[in-house]
Amino acid sequence: MKGKWKKSLFVLSLAFVFILAACGGNSESETGDDSNESGSDSGKKTIEFMHLWPEGSSKQHHEIVNNIIKEFEEENPDVKVEVEILGNEQYKEKLKVLSTSNELPDVGMAWPAGFLEPYVSGNMFASLDDVLEGPLKDKFVAGTAEAYQIDGTTYSLPLELNITPIYYNKRIFDENGVEVPKTYEELKAAIQTLADNGVTPVALGNKDRWTGSMWYMYLADRIGGPEVLNNAINRTGSFEDPALIQAAEEIQELVDMNTFINGFNGLGNDEAKGYFINEQAAMYLMATWDLPEWTTNEDNPKEFRDSVEYMKFPTVEGGKGDINSFVGGPGVGLFVAENSDVNEEAKDFVAFFVEKWGEKSVTDAGVIPATKVNTEGMELPQMYIDILNDLNEASNLTLYADVQMSPSVAEVHLDMIQALFGKAVTPEEFAKEQEDALAAEE
Repeated sequence: MKGKWKKSLFVLSLAFVFILAACGGNSESETGDDSNESGSDSGKKTIEFMHLWPEGSSKQHHEIVNNIIKEFEEENPDVKVEVEILGNEQYKEKLKVLSTSNELPDVGMAWPAGFLEPYVSGNMFASLDDVLEGPLKDKFVAGTAEAYQIDGTTYSLPLELNITPIYYNKRIFDENGVEVPKTYEELKAAIQTLADNGVTPVALGNKDRWTGSMWYMYLADRIGGPEVLNNAINRTGSFEDPALIQAAEEIQELVDMNTFINGFNGLGNDEAKGYFINEQAAMYLMATWDLPEWTTNEDNPKEFRDSVEYMKFPTVEGGKGDINSFVGGPGVGLFVAENSDVNEEAKDFVAFFVEKWGEKSVTDAGVIPATKVNTEGMELPQMYIDILNDLNEASNLTLYADVQMSPSVAEVHLDMIQALFGKAVTPEEFAKEQEDALAAEE
C-alpha cells in the first residue's frame, strides 16, 4: 500500500507542477559543437544533457562542464552532446514536468535518497550498476555511490561530496594547553579545560537543527557503528536501539558541560560561524563546503585562517565506530533515462564525465568530488590536500539523517534534535518520538 500511495501522490504532484510550470522557462540551450539544430550533424548520435549550472550563477562549474563535453566529443567524434541549462529550482520543476510524458533527457542530474524514489518507482532512471562495476570500479569514496542506491541498485552516480570534520583554532588550543583529542574522553577533557578557562568550546547554531543532528549522528556512529542509525531509518533496526539512546545521553552531557555557545538553540548557523571566525569559540563542526572560509576567503583575516586546522570526530572507548567513518553526503549525481535512445553512449558519457569532474573540480572550482583524488603534485591549500587524502582512506560515509528520511519524519527528527539539545525531552522520549514516526510510515 505504501508504494502505491507514494506513486499516486507523485503522479498528482507532477500533474500539479505541469499546470503551474512553464516547460521552457528561462533556460539556456547549448551544443558541444555550437550547433543549435538537434540531429543536424549527419550520422552523429545526440545525447541530450540537462544540468543546473548556468554561466551567470555558477561560472566555474559551467566552464568545467563545457570543457568536459568538448573533450568527450573530441574522443567520440560520432557523438554530439546537446545541453539545456536551468537554475536549481527550475531544473527540478522541469524534470518533474518531463517525467509526466516520459521525456526525460538522456542524461540529467539527481539527488540521493528520497529524491530518487519516485523516479525509480516510475521506472524512469536506468540502472548504472554496469558503469559502477566497469569503468568507475573502486573510483568512489566509500559510501558515496551507495547513497544513490535503492534496493541495492544504483540509479545515479555522484559528482560532489561533503564530509563534516571538527575545525579548531590551534592558537586557542595552544594558549589553553589543549592537545588535539583522538578519543571522545579526550575531547570532553579538552572541552572542560576550555570552559574552565572561560573559553567557549564549540560554536553551534542549532536554530537550524541539522547542525545539532550532525553531532548526534557522529556519536551514534562512534558508539553503535556505521549501520545503527541507517538501520533505524530503513526499518531493519529501531531508533530505540541502546546505542542511539546512549548517543542522546551524551548530547545532554555535553550541554551540561557548557560545551556550546550560550543561546545555541536560538542562533542560526551563520551566526555561530561568525563566533568561530571572530575567534570567540575554539571549535566548529561543519561540512567541507566551508573549506574556502578557512583557506582562500580573504575577507577573513590571514592570522585566523592560518590558525584553523581540523580533526576527525574522535572514537568512543568501547564503541563500534571507526575514526575514518564520516558523516556527510554527496551532492548532485548523474542519471541516464531508462528510455534513452542512446543508452550506451549516455552511459559512456556519464562515466567519462564523472572521472573528468573528479580531476578538474578541485583545482578549478574548489569542489570536493565524490571520486578519490590523487593529490600528488596538486597546487591546493594544505587543508584541501589533507581532506582529500583522508577521503581516500574513508571506511564509511553516513548520509545526513534528515536527507535519508521522508519530509514528515525529517521534521520530527529535527524538532527532536532541538528538544534534545534544549533538554526538553529525555533521551528515551527523543528516541520514541522518532521510532513512532518511522513506524507510522511502514
